[in-house]
Amino acid sequence: MSNFEPTSDQKLDDTIKSGESELSFSDKMIGIFSEPGKTYESISDHPLRTIDWMLPFFILLIIVSATQLLLMSNKELHSVIVEKQMTKIQNNFENMVKEGKMSQEDADKQISIIQDRMDNFGALQMVLTIVGIFIGGFIIFFLIAGIYFLFVKFVLKGEGSYTSVLIASSMTSYIVIIQVILAAIFAFMMGRPFQDTSLASFLDSDRSTYLGFFLSKLDLISIWVYAVLAIGLSKMFKSKNTSAYFIVIFGIWLIGGFILFFIAKSIPFFNSFIG
Repeated sequence: MSNFEPTSDQKLDDTIKSGESELSFSDKMIGIFSEPGKTYESISDHPLRTIDWMLPFFILLIIVSATQLLLMSNKELHSVIVEKQMTKIQNNFENMVKEGKMSQEDADKQISIIQDRMDNFGALQMVLTIVGIFIGGFIIFFLIAGIYFLFVKFVLKGEGSYTSVLIASSMTSYIVIIQVILAAIFAFMMGRPFQDTSLASFLDSDRSTYLGFFLSKLDLISIWVYAVLAIGLSKMFKSKNTSAYFIVIFGIWLIGGFILFFIAKSIPFFNSFIG
């Protein structure tokens, strides 16, 4: 009797060829790192399920919530985070006063109220932070998935559904989790918040500047995420032209980022979305 155990890659091959059993949760998670193409192909060969996109993204939001609470519970980091947030808020109110949208007195009152809430980060603020992460996370997730779906369906003429995009996008959450954890570790090591693992974060660059925005795109993990997403969408939409998906996905990431960057230049409110 042989003691030979098939590798995870061989399991993926066997599953795809046999068309029988579906990959387990752990096989899908490992497959995203080892063989994303084969993993997505196996998923696309079976009925698409809500759990396939819900679970990875839900785990990501839990990790994001946990790291945020850890960062905010550290007095030194909490102080730095509040200071940066208050600087942005004060700049926004100053612009509103200059534009005549509110008086200086009202602006000062609002700033004082916000400052007090941030300084007293208690149980209620923790709950509101977690709720905000989950609600905001899902809204942004669905909106971005919708953009991908429109491009893939009508530009690339892919054969798939909105659920196909949700699954392809959500499965990359396992890679994003690594980025979130590393960013938290770097924050504790360097005593300041890290938005991601880009060069902009390491150099503490102002992302509202052209240089800061450019440096924010120099992130190996983000590039890894979008590369896997491109592969995933091509497999979920039964396409053999993976190159076209790479062009579209990275194009959306870069061009969409530039559009948001220029909007933020005109509308200060959007500065919070570019860091």
